[in-house]
Amino acid sequence: MNSICIYCGSSAGTDPAFLEEAVRAGTLIAQQGLTLVYGGGRVGLMGAVADAALAAGGRVVGVMPADLVAQEIAHTGLTDLHVVNSMHERKWRMAELSDGFLCLPGGPGTFEEIFEQWTWALLGFHAKPCGFVNVNGYYNLLRQTIQQMADKGFSTPPYVDMLIYAKDTAEALDRFRAYQPPPPKWNRTPVEQRY
Repeated sequence: MNSICIYCGSSAGTDPAFLEEAVRAGTLIAQQGLTLVYGGGRVGLMGAVADAALAAGGRVVGVMPADLVAQEIAHTGLTDLHVVNSMHERKWRMAELSDGFLCLPGGPGTFEEIFEQWTWALLGFHAKPCGFVNVNGYYNLLRQTIQQMADKGFSTPPYVDMLIYAKDTAEALDRFRAYQPPPPKWNRTPVEQRY
């Protein structure tokens, strides 16, 4: 594992623990010699995780559509900033650059991004771990909703259980390293990169 994609909020949220974990996450990713891949923003938890990784001497790669760069929310101090044409290209590029996908607290964009990667994983388009840092129970209700998918017959336990929930980033990274993907949903041979 060489790089971790972090999905998180473009605001800091209302709980100071969210910002504290973003700083810890960026610092730890850098200290472990991993590259941080993220959405390229300078604001909210996104900016905090990037700033912390950079302050700890880490490599930080942002990916952002040109129209958001034009709105001046791009972080200008990154190791590398990939400017792309669309949100779809942004997600694709972030996926290509990453060995795992980890959510800190965030809003609709955060949810949409991790759900896409989870879907790609269960279909066998990649075999990379997906997970959540469940800061102060932020993802408890989401976890219940995902479990309900299996309970009501819209998913099965192997694909619900493939999602990792951790109390902090340190635990999440340890579990990412030990991750073993389930067989793809349609009995396909897993392909590490099918982007």
